Amino acid sequence: MLIGELSELTGVSRRMIRYYEQQGLLGSTRTTNGYRQYDDQAPTVVGHIRNLLAAGLPTATIAGLLQCVHGDPAEPVLSGCPGMVNGLQAERARVAAEISRLNTSQEVLGVLLEAAVHAPE
Repeated sequence: MLIGELSELTGVSRRMIRYYEQQGLLGSTRTTNGYRQYDDQAPTVVGHIRNLLAAGLPTATIAGLLQCVHGDPAEPVLSGCPGMVNGLQAERARVAAEISRLNTSQEVLGVLLEAAVHAPE
């Protein structure tokens, strides 16, 4: 299938599909006239990429995990690739730390906002 068909099937823009390819997440071949052509598994792969991105994983991490994800993107199956669990745990810890930092920022902003609202004019 061509990039337009893949885009339509997945709801992912052509630009983003090209980005996935550039990052080594999705493969294609070129037709004689230079068009990208994707195999029948490409919509499934794009679905898995979208799920992994939604989990907050960077594309470099996804590149290493993508071979471990199989099945329907709505109900993915993860096979035990070496380092997968450790990698996912590390990413989860990174996300938790960022959430903690954002919660602290939110609290401080709340204090500042409250002080600003009650400041004498």
